[in-house]
Amino acid sequence: MTDEKYDILKRYFGYDTFREGQEQVIDELLSGRDVLGVMPTGAGKSLCYQIPALIFSGITLVISPLISLMKDQVRALNEAGVHAAYLNSSLTQGQYYKALSLAVEGRYPIIYVAPERLLTDSFLSFAVNADIAMVAVDEAHCVSQWGQDFRPSYLKITEFIEKLPKRPVVAAFTATATKEVRGDIQNILMLKTPYVVTTGFDRSNLFFQVESPKDKYAEVKNYIEQHPDESGIIYCLTRKLVEEVCGKLIRDGFRATRYHAGLSDEERRINQDDFIYDRSPIMVATNAFGMGIDKPDVRYVIHYNMPKNMESYYQEAGRAGRDGESSKCILLYSGQDVITNRFFIENNQDNEELDDATQELVMQRDEERLRQMTFYCFTHDCLRSYILRYFGEYGAAYCGNCSNCLTEFEEKDVTEEAKAIAECINSSHQRYGVNVILDTLHGANTAKIRQYHMEENPSYGKLSKVPAYRLRQIFNELLVQDYLRLSDDGYTIVKFGPRIGELLAQDSTIQMKLPKEQEKKPKEKLSRKRKAPVSGLTEEDQPLFQKLRELRTEIARREKIPPYMVFSDKTLIHMCILKPVDKERMLQVTGVGEHKYEKYGKEFEIRIKELI
Repeated sequence: MTDEKYDILKRYFGYDTFREGQEQVIDELLSGRDVLGVMPTGAGKSLCYQIPALIFSGITLVISPLISLMKDQVRALNEAGVHAAYLNSSLTQGQYYKALSLAVEGRYPIIYVAPERLLTDSFLSFAVNADIAMVAVDEAHCVSQWGQDFRPSYLKITEFIEKLPKRPVVAAFTATATKEVRGDIQNILMLKTPYVVTTGFDRSNLFFQVESPKDKYAEVKNYIEQHPDESGIIYCLTRKLVEEVCGKLIRDGFRATRYHAGLSDEERRINQDDFIYDRSPIMVATNAFGMGIDKPDVRYVIHYNMPKNMESYYQEAGRAGRDGESSKCILLYSGQDVITNRFFIENNQDNEELDDATQELVMQRDEERLRQMTFYCFTHDCLRSYILRYFGEYGAAYCGNCSNCLTEFEEKDVTEEAKAIAECINSSHQRYGVNVILDTLHGANTAKIRQYHMEENPSYGKLSKVPAYRLRQIFNELLVQDYLRLSDDGYTIVKFGPRIGELLAQDSTIQMKLPKEQEKKPKEKLSRKRKAPVSGLTEEDQPLFQKLRELRTEIARREKIPPYMVFSDKTLIHMCILKPVDKERMLQVTGVGEHKYEKYGKEFEIRIKELI
């Protein structure tokens, strides 16, 4: 059995060794034991059920929530030489029944199916008469109403399994699950004494950064100008923003496309393909885009707005650097993001079948998750450490690979400023929002200040000499430390938090860790034509890498597949290092298996010979 799993790993997928957690999961599944795998995006969850599926004598059903996810994985499997199929609403009735008939004949060891299909008469009729060896539940957090992406259709999975004449092995996989959601997955899917593996949420190749720029679009444009050859995703909270940002990028000469629920199915499909095939390497999208997108060479994910919870943020940011290469996750925060997210939470219609009491509880949990997400944007501690703590992991307080770890901080006594903020809130009877309070303290002469007569407030102008950005940093820290809170009763009003008594005590002092004031340097403007160096390669090998990418693009166009399905960037980098010119050497390259070598290997050998 050991030799067989390694043979499959190399022959079909081109790897010599398993990643952390993979081999143990595969061994447990092959022994007939249920599994719950919590593994971050890019950790290779799919191999954990695909390899056993190719060893089991029966069929493996992979239950997957999105059509795009199924298509992507089935296409990649077929490209690797594995017969696989999907059954979902994108197929015509004729195509659906044809696929079912081929499945009955035993053509496919792996079949991807949407949860909505499980209890239909046609699929049940097939399933109860087939040898179902394993049911793998992808994106398993969707089964929990406390998860960030609850889908009622996932509750049909257990009922479906109970209708089968023989219970198959059941495997559940997710990238983002708190302890509570992990418990839900085990209970709702009725996993039997499962082997539980959590390989850790840390992905060391990702650089995390939070910014609060005055002009978000200028920040995005500048970043893309400095990384002209890279593929990236820009997430926006609303469809309107997607249209606006994408339109500006196109007008500024960038190859960008867009994705949101307001587009037709056909346009979404075309735009997604344009991104995957690198015709439009920049995707501007709402959170409707991305689940199951296997594009490994996404070098950056920029959140134009703060998402509503850490689960969503980490899942979306995790679409960067799936190939293990250095990638950036940048979040552009503004106070309006909190207001927009709160509106979405209060008007959530996703789970209308929940009773009022449960709906209220879900809303409260969503509010708390929004609060934790907001604090991520304010914290001066290590961003990676904050994310890991949220998911129940504790590591070093310094990662060296996030914007906070690379910023110099200093302890400052902010007692005077903090008490002045509290006095202003108190004297205005906790009736106003953040901007009104801070503008009052700064002595601003705005329409709102005059409308509310805040120029008559005893705190007016009291902190006029404190820079506005510093005042906001102190205010944000007071929120994080629970001295203040933001109300959620229709308007975002500043209220006193549970620790306000400590702040108002006469002899209290407040120390805060704040960024050292640095001399502002102008941002470097780079030529759009300049190519960024590829990490892991010497300067001499950079031209070879670009030539191999060009060959990959030629082959992808000829085969009508995404470039990364020919070979990933990571594989091309390894080719540049090894410079293989025969089969033996080429098969030593990570990501080159027997099937891929027969299809493409010789063309790359010839190109390498020409260039070295």
